[in-house]
Amino acid sequence: MLDFAGGTVVHINAGIAGLICCLVLGKRVGYGREVMAPHNLVLSLIGASMLWVGWFGFNAGSAVAADGRAGFAMLTTQIATAFGWMFAKWITKGKPSVLGIISGAVAGLVAVTPASGFVGVTGAIVIGIVAGVVCFWSATWLKHKFNYDDSLDAFGVHGVGGIIGALLTGVFAVKDIGGFDGSVLVQAKGVLATLIYSGVVSFILLKLIDLTIGLRVTEEQEREGLDVTLHGEHVE
Repeated sequence: MLDFAGGTVVHINAGIAGLICCLVLGKRVGYGREVMAPHNLVLSLIGASMLWVGWFGFNAGSAVAADGRAGFAMLTTQIATAFGWMFAKWITKGKPSVLGIISGAVAGLVAVTPASGFVGVTGAIVIGIVAGVVCFWSATWLKHKFNYDDSLDAFGVHGVGGIIGALLTGVFAVKDIGGFDGSVLVQAKGVLATLIYSGVVSFILLKLIDLTIGLRVTEEQEREGLDVTLHGEHVE
């Protein structure tokens, strides 16, 4: 299976684990009845910007050399990220948003991770666009359809974006760049194995924690905020 920088072992793995955690843990108090907007879009934008810059080291660094393949990984990372979620949200909502730009950038980063050292510019553009549209759909319609509380869209962006990137790596892999031809069937087998293994193990671990020390805090602690109740920290 082709996975240049960990799209399968990092993003699909974490995405399905996050989904299982959402289902086992349950919804936040007030979910669906109270407004739960992002706390601070400025800090969110700063964090996304740091991710974008750091991702070049994550993807290009997987070449373990300062060579042409590392250069392609940097180029495709930048291109796929630029073709993100903002366009999908702009079309559906009639206006772009900062949160949409942030989420779109992360969706592009996630999806190009397994492909970055194997695909060219065309592949990166398609991966970015497809990830932007499908991740937008999964983080909005799909989440509301099945009514699970994924506060940061770990599954909608990382899980689904990782799956898209892994599968499209099999479509757009260029042998002259990465040294291997792609196979969608092989990629699909790898994705399925990761989903099953990580999902089952995550469920078992969560149940073991719930049976021993418990998973949730009290409703009073949750409403006051875990930063204060568990860590004694607060933002001035």
